[in-house]
Amino acid sequence: MKRLGSALLYTALLALANPAVADVDAARAAATGDMKKLVFHAAPKPVSDAGFISFEGDPLTLSEWEGKWLVLNFWATWCAPCRKEMPMLADLQAERGGEGFEVLTIATSRNPPAKMKAFFDEIGVENLPLHRDPNSAMARQLGVLGLPVTLIISPEGEEVARLTGDADWSSDATRAVLDALAGAEG
Repeated sequence: MKRLGSALLYTALLALANPAVADVDAARAAATGDMKKLVFHAAPKPVSDAGFISFEGDPLTLSEWEGKWLVLNFWATWCAPCRKEMPMLADLQAERGGEGFEVLTIATSRNPPAKMKAFFDEIGVENLPLHRDPNSAMARQLGVLGLPVTLIISPEGEEVARLTGDADWSSDATRAVLDALAGAEG
């Protein structure tokens, strides 16, 4: 009986010491449709300390968003799948954006600001940032090999999942995954 009590105590303490594992498992289980393309990491990965810039050219780093869940999307003006998914990312930001969550978009490679603005104007996106990674330094550091690529970053500033290619970011499956990941936060 003493062993059973010790085993239960150990299991309970282990679960409390690593709540993120349960969240990732729940998110993985909730991933249907396009969210099945999400690759969940066995352990959270540190994100790049490389800087990027705002539309106006002000320097930025991801540490400015610590404390929030981030859906970080790398895109380009010449990327057809980016054009398809960007309105859905805008819908996700409209629905969930706020104190604990944000969709962050970064145009990587050569994307002239005027073309970036025209891209968003053409697809009717007004609520997402036009941040830039003109030399692809951040994208390279994060292993972004094609576009679009979307990272899910925890409030602790660690990448927990990655999706390569476009996805329906305004779907019920997306909501279920994000709800499961944020479960320990609430």
